Amino acid sequence: MKLSELLAGHDHEVLAGDPDTPITAGTCFDAHRATPGTLFIAVPGHVGGGPEAVGPALARGAVAVLVDATNPPVPAPAPAPGVCVVRVPDTRKAAAAVASRYYGEPGRAMDMVAVTGTNGKTSVSYMVESLLRIAEGAVVGVIGTGGSRIGDEVIPMPRSVLTTPESPDFQYLLGRMRDREVSTVVLEATSMGLLTNRVDDSFLDVGVFTNLTQDHLDDHGTMENYRDAKLRLFDGLCRRAVVNVDDTVGASIVAMMPGRVTTYALDTEADYRATDLVMDSRGTRFTLHHAGRAHPAAIPVPGRFSVANALATVAACHVLGHDLGGLIAALDRMPTAPGRFERFETPGGTSVIVDYAHSPDSLEKVLTTIRGYAEGRVVTVFGCGGDRDSTKRAEMGRIAGTHSDLCVVTSDNPRNEDPQEILDQIAPGLVATGTPFVRLEDRREAIAHALSAAGPGDTVLVAGKGSEPFQIVGERLIPFSDMATVRELGEG
Repeated sequence: MKLSELLAGHDHEVLAGDPDTPITAGTCFDAHRATPGTLFIAVPGHVGGGPEAVGPALARGAVAVLVDATNPPVPAPAPAPGVCVVRVPDTRKAAAAVASRYYGEPGRAMDMVAVTGTNGKTSVSYMVESLLRIAEGAVVGVIGTGGSRIGDEVIPMPRSVLTTPESPDFQYLLGRMRDREVSTVVLEATSMGLLTNRVDDSFLDVGVFTNLTQDHLDDHGTMENYRDAKLRLFDGLCRRAVVNVDDTVGASIVAMMPGRVTTYALDTEADYRATDLVMDSRGTRFTLHHAGRAHPAAIPVPGRFSVANALATVAACHVLGHDLGGLIAALDRMPTAPGRFERFETPGGTSVIVDYAHSPDSLEKVLTTIRGYAEGRVVTVFGCGGDRDSTKRAEMGRIAGTHSDLCVVTSDNPRNEDPQEILDQIAPGLVATGTPFVRLEDRREAIAHALSAAGPGDTVLVAGKGSEPFQIVGERLIPFSDMATVRELGEG
């Protein structure tokens, strides 16, 4: 496809070269991923890319370059014979549009569901996929924390810690899914993914909003900025919305998209509502109310938050036209999402829960759920990520101490911070509760200590990383799985 065709209708200025240059190898932000025929997009500040990476990208065969007004002026003639250089107002916005067009606007060919919110994105995505597979045998594509896949087939991609891929990768994935005749794609839309235009030009059918609580202030600075980034999904990016009106931010979306919002709630009148919750260690039974009718329902996960996620899932699928009865009937047959209240029982009778809870709100929800049915003691293993919002650390210590009988505080992706300094910031919250705790920087050692301290009937919560397959230490991704470690130590 010619560069001029990819940019048609978008504001741009040709600085050098031929705008009819054919783009035959897609687009990229990273110089090391450029190949002959690539359009290199020089996104300022992008690690491995940006204006300083134009030379390396051209050396690897890039045939055209997009720059924006923040880039240093590009001299004419072109930096190399035959290379076209084009300036656009915003390289990230242009990247989404160009990548979508390069792959034939694949989002138009499938039902597209994007899930945003502080907590519940992965669970709702997994539930949408599970319900459609169980109820209808549908082929569903998933893009999120656990990577990208079509059903059980993982799509190989360069290693990344991004939940929402950058737009060149995102549109490539959509094109791959369309070509494999996927009927529905469900994706996790993070605040940074929305803020940096990664899912623009994706023709989203339904945007789901779960909740907003403190997190990612390291990226956004204030809760207002964090909220506004989430709300970008509902400002022209999606056709319909499914929102949690128990959350004040969710309720505000109703006015943003008049006549196009479907609501769900546990405590507020809504289009989909759950009452009569009965919970035990095996799951939760409840009554689902919709359009004046009451439907008995059950899910294989305990907790109010899990029921809220189920309501979001059913509502999103029903809005897309799927049969409500079939969706509700499939709820109790859903497998548990990896790393989301994932359970394991040791031979000695200790129950272990592995969960992604890594914010104050999510940790409190998981612990209060466990306290609601636990017969014995609760032992919690947790930490806080490095290079992330430090203001939540003492609060997470307080929450863990309040709802646990013993805490083991440990490393959780320390990144470029000193792990012991992170533990120092968590400790005051624990001390204030009077709950005994142990500091063990090594996460494997921490899990082993918790398992050895727990007995029959006790519950161990390993919180913070869920299904992540690595620990981030400095710039390294070191293989590590909480559940695999639990199984190895618990069965040993």
